[in-house]
Amino acid sequence: MSIFEFLKQPWPWYVAGPLIGLTVPVLLLLGNKSFGISSSLRHICAAVIPAGLPFFKYNWRKEAWNLFFVAGIAVGGFVGNFALGNPDAIVISTDTRQTLATLGLTDFSGLMPTDIFAITNVFSLKGLIFFVLGGFLVGFGTRYAGGCTSGHAIMGLSNLQWPSLVATVSFMIGGFACTHLLLPLLLNLAR
Repeated sequence: MSIFEFLKQPWPWYVAGPLIGLTVPVLLLLGNKSFGISSSLRHICAAVIPAGLPFFKYNWRKEAWNLFFVAGIAVGGFVGNFALGNPDAIVISTDTRQTLATLGLTDFSGLMPTDIFAITNVFSLKGLIFFVLGGFLVGFGTRYAGGCTSGHAIMGLSNLQWPSLVATVSFMIGGFACTHLLLPLLLNLAR
């Protein structure tokens, strides 16, 4: 099996997980940097928005490494999708398919359900709820929690930070509540 064939295979959790986990000590040991993605939005805004907002008045150039890190994630995602994409269909259990079908989600051809994330839904009530309101809530939650899920769950927990444990547990509870309580309500409302 060639390296190209190997990279096209889904990686098991016991390989991918440690690689992600090792990002934290490598960043800390080599550059005294903290892992996190949500702060890059602030750095981008500080770099391109010439407004005199105090929140964006800081030396964003010291954090330029973060922008390169995020650009690398975007490029890696592009390469992974188009050059290393797995041609096999995504496997979803029959029970999950049946449960989602009762909510009106029937197209399982991609990573995201096209019944929600189709371009035709952008300017509908469903799009307003999922894209605009959902995006605002994610942004607000990230700012309110002082970081995103990756920053808290990977970086904060590895540093044994109590606020990161509280944030990660809250993210999980919120995710379960939204999946089991809020999502069915929203999907039925948006039909």
